[in-house]
Formats: sequence, structure tokens, C-alpha cells
Amino acid sequence: MEDSTGSNPQSAGFTEKLKSWLSWSWTYICFIWFGMVLIMIYVLRSPLKLQETFTSASVFLNTLTPKFYVALTGTSSLISGLILIFEWWYFRKYGTSFIEQVSVSHLRPLLGGVESSATSGLFSSVNGDAEPRPSVSECKVWRNPLNLFRGAEYSRYTWVTGKEPLTYYDMNLSAQDHQTFFTGDTQQLRPEDAVMQKAWRERNPQARIRAAYQAIEMNHECAAAYVLLAEEEATTITEAERLFKQALKSAGKDVNLLVYIKRRLAMCARKLGRIKEAVKMMRDLMKEFPLLGMLNIHENLLEALLELQAYADVQAVLAKYDDISLPKSATICYTSALLKARAVSDKFSPEAASRRGLSTAEMNAVEAIHRAVEFNPHVPKYLLEMKSLILPPEHILKRGDSEAVAYAFFHLQHWKRAEGALNLLHCTWEGTFRIIPYPLEKGHLFYPYPGCTETADRELLPSFHEVSVYPKKELPFFILFTAGLCSFTAMLAMLTHQFPELMGVFAKAFFSTLFAPLGFFADKMESFMPSSFWHQLTRI
Repeated sequence: MEDSTGSNPQSAGFTEKLKSWLSWSWTYICFIWFGMVLIMIYVLRSPLKLQETFTSASVFLNTLTPKFYVALTGTSSLISGLILIFEWWYFRKYGTSFIEQVSVSHLRPLLGGVESSATSGLFSSVNGDAEPRPSVSECKVWRNPLNLFRGAEYSRYTWVTGKEPLTYYDMNLSAQDHQTFFTGDTQQLRPEDAVMQKAWRERNPQARIRAAYQAIEMNHECAAAYVLLAEEEATTITEAERLFKQALKSAGKDVNLLVYIKRRLAMCARKLGRIKEAVKMMRDLMKEFPLLGMLNIHENLLEALLELQAYADVQAVLAKYDDISLPKSATICYTSALLKARAVSDKFSPEAASRRGLSTAEMNAVEAIHRAVEFNPHVPKYLLEMKSLILPPEHILKRGDSEAVAYAFFHLQHWKRAEGALNLLHCTWEGTFRIIPYPLEKGHLFYPYPGCTETADRELLPSFHEVSVYPKKELPFFILFTAGLCSFTAMLAMLTHQFPELMGVFAKAFFSTLFAPLGFFADKMESFMPSSFWHQLTRI
């Protein structure tokens, strides 16, 4: 047993070497085979009557009218144009070329190809070790700490514009969250809990609301039902706050319900202008439940403190949560950059800085902006209003466009309030991309930018929003090729139609020049080899 086990690695290694050698030699074997075929065709040109066939073909082509060539080139242009349109649509929708994808998926395994080292290098770790490309499932989606109210905010947007601001994928994630938060031990479900568990899974908002009322009829102290009504039926923040207070009275000792309701009550107070009250509620909630840091309540607190312009308190919160051992977010990185930019932005001038150089404080601010942009490169275009904002989704992908939308939606006003901060951001944010190694083999301050953000963001953000993509993808080769082919054949069709005689002369001159090297090569082979040798080969 031991001997056979020990010999397995050797046999496996030999097999792998044999496969790699065959893959390496396959290309050269193909070239040799192709060359031999050409030589055999040349040798057997007399028995195969290739010369007569070529002459008759030339006569036939000479008898064709210019209209045939116009139709031929026009059809080629039409077909290549249709392929171009399909390739462009597929690239815009899925971010890749259809022809390239089919080639890589089906033809490369047949040819013994493997993934190139350049592709795997894009996802190497900070230590330089190669990491596998992350899939969509590995891109963790987080609950948006500042998500809006469906009834009081999202629904009003739908009433005004007729557009749905939330995707089904996003709402389905919320339904799963609510089932997890508000459904206790499934072994001891009360009748109203079973109704609410079904209510969160309903796709129709009216069906969810009806189920909530049914649960309240079963038990007037069903806190989860009041939460659903506050989120989805209440058309104003004041009404939502009243329902959340009713839910708080019925929550009992359910920690998940208490945390969720108190947080939403604090957000109601923030939206209604009672900001100091909201700050106190958030601080009390963080003290009461210090182990629930993954809920990111500190991001709600940071936004409220910025609204109060309590920058010293903001710095104190950042000192606790902007730690190397804690996960980062756009709120943490960009708020830190805002505080440092605010200290110098009112007197900052690009012309003066280019003459005298950056001061220490200005350098710190620029480095903080570069750090924030490296973490999430999508945010600056929203802050600088180079890209239009939409309502933020209920879930975000860190470092993705969804997180950028959510951050800018709530924090743009704070950047505008700090005099000159947006000017400093405008002058310095693009310098980040000169620091990051290209093409993103390694990050500078963070891990390399993940490759799955575009796909996940398209699931989280509505279809009418143009998803920001980083790094900007270059057009695939086949789109450029079909575009060139379509243009070239269309130009040939037009010229052949307008100048048939001139194009005929040009075509004959072009083909005679093209086949001149082949004729020269054939003459050299005939002069090099004795005529008796060719005669013997012909007889064979």
C-alpha cells in the first residue's frame, strides 16, 4: 500500500509533464503540418489540374459585373455590422465580448490552453501571493446603515417618477434580513410569527401589509408587524416614528427587535431635524449593545455629527473605528479625508501649491484623499456632481458603485459645507491612479480592487442607473475588428459602385502584388530542386 501510494505523485507528475509538453508542441506541430500540406498541394498541382482550375476561375471572375462585387461587399458590410451591434450590446450588458467568451470557454480547452499569468496576477494578494479571482458569491453584500424608508421615501419616488428605485435582488436580501432579525426560535413559532415569516417573503407590498394587519389581529403586541407597517405603509416619517414607538412598546426583550427599532427611531429623529436627540439615541444604543459593531451604527452617528458640525466628536469616533484591524468603508475613509481637507481647503490654491509646494497639513489632506479614492474610486464623481445621483439601495457592496451612491447621497451636503473641500478633491483625486500599480497587480494601501463589483452592483442598482465601472474596461478586440471590417467593406462597396473600372484595375494590381511572393517562392523551389525529383513525386 505504501509503495503504491508513494508512486502516485511520480506518475501524476509525469502525466502533468507529458500534458504540458503536448500543449507546448501542439502549436509547432500545426505549423509543420500546414507547411507540409502547402508543399504537397504545390507538388501535386499537375495531377490535380490546379493550373487549369485557377485559369477557369479567373475567367469566371473576369466575366462578373461590378454589380456583383457591390452586392458582395455590401452584404459583408451588413453582416459585420450586425455582428458589431450584437457584440456592443453584449459588452455593455455583460462587460465582455461574446466571441471572446466563447473562444476562451470552448476553444482554449481543446487547444490545451491555460489561464495566462497576467490574468492571475490581477488578483494577487498584498504579500504577492496569487489569489483566485473572487466570484459574485465572495463579494460580501452589507446592509446599508442609512437605508431609506420604503413607504415614506422610496414609494414617493416611484409615485413621482414611475421608476422603481429598488431591484428585486435588493428587496429579496432585505426580506432575508428581516426573517433573520425578527423570527426567533423556529421550534417555538407563535401563530403571528408564522404569518410574519410568510409576510417578509411576499413580493407584493400590499400583500405584506395585509399580512401585518392579520398578525396584529392575532396579537396586538406583535412588534414585527408594526415594524413592517412603519417601513412600508407609513407615507411620512412622522407616521413611521409613531409606529416604531408602538413596536418598541411590544418588543419585550428581543435584542434584534430592540436594536433595529431604536436605530430606526434615531434615524426618524435625524430626518425630522431633532439631530441632538438622534445623536444621544445612537450613543446610548452603542453603549447598550457594544458587541453589535457589524451593524455599523457608528456610520449613522458620524453623519449626524457632521450635520451638527461637531467635528471634534467626529474625529473621536474616527479614532475608535478607523483602525487597521477593523473593516473599512467609504464613510470612514472619506470622512477622515473631509476632516483633513477642511483644515486646509479654505486657503488652498493649486497655483500657489505648485509654486511653493505642499505644506505638511496639505500633504496629509492629499494623502487622505488618495487613501479614500483607492478604497472606493467611484465616490468622487458623485461628490463633484460629474455623475447624477439616485436613491441609495438597501444593500451596498463595499468599494463598489452601490456604496459610492449611498455615501454621496447622505454626505454630499457635508462636503459642500466645508469651504474649498470639493475644490481640493477636484484637484487631487485623479492623482490616486498614478500611485496604484497598474494593472492593479497589488494595492497600495488596500488589497487589490476586487473584480466582482460590477456584476454585484448591477444586481443591487436599478437598470436606469449607469453603473460606474473600475478599472475602465477597454473595448474587446473583436468589437474593434468587426467595426473596422464593417467600415472597410462599406467603403469598398461604395467605391466599387461609383468607380467600377478604377476599382477593377486596383483589385488586379492588389492581387498580383499579393501573390507575387508566392510566385517567387515557387520559381526558387523549381530552380533549386531537379526536375526529375518533381517528376518522380508526381508519379507517386
